[in-house]
Amino acid sequence: MNFSELKDFLNEKYDVYNHLDFIQDDPVQIPHRFSLKQDIEIAGFLAATISWGNRKSIIKSAEKILDIMGNSPYDFVMNYSEKDLDNIKDKSIHRTFNGEDFAYFIKQFNEIYKENESLENLFLIHENENNFYHSIERFRQKFLGIEKHRTHKHVSSPYKNSSSKRIIMFLRWMVRNDNRGVDFGIWENIDQKFLSIPLDVHTGNISRKLGLITRTQNDWKTVEELDLVIRKFDGNDPAKYDFALFGLGVTKELF
Repeated sequence: MNFSELKDFLNEKYDVYNHLDFIQDDPVQIPHRFSLKQDIEIAGFLAATISWGNRKSIIKSAEKILDIMGNSPYDFVMNYSEKDLDNIKDKSIHRTFNGEDFAYFIKQFNEIYKENESLENLFLIHENENNFYHSIERFRQKFLGIEKHRTHKHVSSPYKNSSSKRIIMFLRWMVRNDNRGVDFGIWENIDQKFLSIPLDVHTGNISRKLGLITRTQNDWKTVEELDLVIRKFDGNDPAKYDFALFGLGVTKELF
């Protein structure tokens, strides 16, 4: 396919997969259970953090997290007791993300929300930046704190050449606003033109199959390689092609 054909093909697949039915089988359904901005952010960040492996398993684990928080994430984060955290620490949550990690996240959320109305403040793009490379690292330093902890591995770093897939996915949820009902678009101070594709096995394989990228690793350098192409297709909303690439990957339409 030439450039024009490829753009038309991906736009068509974006239309096919970007609709409310997508929510039913995707972790994005977890934050969709809330209307309060902070509830959406906390539920979304936690669901994104554990988004590896089988999607049904991810959703089940996320529901366990919500249940522990009394289905009121923001209220729980701001009003937990030490006994609440002690009860959490021994729990099994999702694969290597355990109760100790969950309790650490709760404490860090509490600190952040004491000073900020929204997590958006920690992801703001600075002048002369064209993606979330530095933004994610600034967030990591603020959210995780200085003291080293086992939980740090669950918030990946683009500075270490990670694709940071789960954070990039969370950012898409919060920033993109196309009125189709999947992404929230509740962060109004960050332009969606800065978003990238959450790069995982599915999106990476399809991108190579279509000739969008040449690198074989799913790392940050490949995220930026993909950025260069998809932003030519739509410079104002490049992350919309995540729906096309992920959908093509899951359905195995091209294999």
